[in-house]
Amino acid sequence: MRVTDKGQVTIPIRIRRKTGLLPNTDVEFVVSGKDVILRKSAKTRRRGAKLVAAMRGRATGRLSTNDIMALTRGD
Repeated sequence: MRVTDKGQVTIPIRIRRKTGLLPNTDVEFVVSGKDVILRKSAKTRRRGAKLVAAMRGRATGRLSTNDIMALTRGD
């Protein structure tokens, strides 16, 4: 494996699958002597939590649950 001119490295798919490194996973580098360890960031929120946080407060209407269900079902 080689580091590109831009400082990028491709993590092999088998390693990404084994470690759960999905797209947009936050990672951190830990330097230990001459070694560098790549690991998932402990501060990372789960993807669902990020989506909910991004959507929170964006609703513009005041629909009840029944109104929303009627819209999604086409009633």
